[in-house]
Amino acid sequence: SSFSSSAPFLASAASAQPPLPDQCPALCECSEAARTVKCVNRNLTEVPTDLPLYVRNLFLTGNQLAVLPAGAFARRAPLAELAALNLSGSRLDEVRAGAFEHLPSLRQLDLSHNPLAYLSPFAFSGSNASISAPSPLVELILNHIVPPDDKRQNRSFEGMVAAALVAGRALQGLHLLELASNHFLYLPRDVLAQLPSLRYLDLSNNSLVSLTYVSFRNLTHLESLHLEDNALKVLHNGTLAELQGLPHVRVFLDNNPWVCDCHMADMVTWLKQTEVVQGKDRLTCAFPEKMRNRVLLELNSADLDCDPILPPSLQTSYVFLGIVLALIGAIFLLVLYLNRKGIKKWMHNIRDACRDHMEGYHYRYEINADPRLTNLSSNSDV
Repeated sequence: SSFSSSAPFLASAASAQPPLPDQCPALCECSEAARTVKCVNRNLTEVPTDLPLYVRNLFLTGNQLAVLPAGAFARRAPLAELAALNLSGSRLDEVRAGAFEHLPSLRQLDLSHNPLAYLSPFAFSGSNASISAPSPLVELILNHIVPPDDKRQNRSFEGMVAAALVAGRALQGLHLLELASNHFLYLPRDVLAQLPSLRYLDLSNNSLVSLTYVSFRNLTHLESLHLEDNALKVLHNGTLAELQGLPHVRVFLDNNPWVCDCHMADMVTWLKQTEVVQGKDRLTCAFPEKMRNRVLLELNSADLDCDPILPPSLQTSYVFLGIVLALIGAIFLLVLYLNRKGIKKWMHNIRDACRDHMEGYHYRYEINADPRLTNLSSNSDV
């Protein structure tokens, strides 16, 4: 389905030149007329080295590639016609720097459904970003590439993906970027700054809680922004102003847990005035409980207050914490009660020690205060 958006492009590319004679790799299916090679579900562990030069559309899905090294598609005679490359579901764990070098016509790349524990910052810009030409990519599909927790090696997955998108400014010609279903908790601050040509951005089905530090200002060509099925609670004024300033954008915000309190007032006002948000009449409150399922467009300022009412799950947590603290206090009092005789004796000892100490101070004070005792004390050696 990811390749359906490029069907006109691929059809025109296939008819541009007559097919060239070449052999088809083993375990692959080739169509010279369509300029297409399919090596699907063949348990390949590396990219075939004998791909025909006529290939424009290459499918390597459902294999066991594991690692995509530098120059994985480099050939003595370059694959100069390759325009669409699909590597989805091939168990890629690592994509190294320069993996897609020597593909001057590559327009569409699909890496979705691969557990990418390592995506090199120079995966798309070449092994030497300082001298590499900008990537020809127009569409980049990175849906569902989050690796298992045990393979993340204490690195920020969001930061790793962002570094690959901005390195060397290689993707300035990118029109479509899909990053859905990656469990993103946040977007790094400048991740979109180097993608000025972007028209379609899909961030749906992640775990984004805020867009406070993300700027859309540079995306003047953006037409579709998908933020459905995230964890957004409110959009603040800065984000609202940036979205309103994009001339062609359509924003999709369905299925987010909106918190309808006093902080939501500006967003509700904006929703009532803007035509940017698609399906805005479907947006409803998730919290607090008394506002659940209320339509955002039907709210007014009197509905939006900041009562200290916690979600039931949080209330339950505080009740449990209170019970634990009460139990600890009861155990402490029981220990004191069982050791009351020892504690009483200890207190008496402290009292007697303090009394003896104070009597010593009092005796010396009386000697110093009485002149006769002072003289007696000074002549006591005689």
